[in-house]
Amino acid sequence: MAEQTTASFGATAREQLPWLYSLARRLAGNRAEDVVQDCLLRAYNAYDTLRDPQAAPAWFRQILVNCARDLHRRQSRQVDETPLDELSDYTLYRKIADEDPLPYSESVHLDFLHSLNDDHIWDVLDRLDPKYRVPLVLVHMEGISTKDVSRMLGIPQNTILSWLHRGRKLFETELWAYADENELLRLKEGTKS
Repeated sequence: MAEQTTASFGATAREQLPWLYSLARRLAGNRAEDVVQDCLLRAYNAYDTLRDPQAAPAWFRQILVNCARDLHRRQSRQVDETPLDELSDYTLYRKIADEDPLPYSESVHLDFLHSLNDDHIWDVLDRLDPKYRVPLVLVHMEGISTKDVSRMLGIPQNTILSWLHRGRKLFETELWAYADENELLRLKEGTKS
């Protein structure tokens, strides 16, 4: 690659880096740096295919998603061990109502959600199998359509929809478990709703 092209790539990559790392963190958890590094290497090797500098964000995003997908494929191919019946009946709304974790709260569902911060949400997302986490992040956090996620991941749209449904149920289950494990299910002393 010519020196001028290398400098151009460096400038373009630096502009995208904070956003790339943020997305990689969502998709790959503690392996985000590996995914970003792989993305930058692939982007550098294919930089001459980027025709329009205005398309750089979408171009980098596609490469990053492919890198995250490849990482997840390499990590493991485990079979889901949570029976679908257990998940299909579970709703966080009902669980909160049944358990009443904040007995002095007049708005228990909102108080439960307000007890969580961004770090808690990331910790819960990191618990999910990547095949569920990646579509959840891309659709619900990045605002990408399921059709585009299907195309990006090379997976049929119906499968993406199925993974989103199951991923939301798993997220709700893990969110409750995380809140319980970290003692977030109690009002702080002296707090009244």
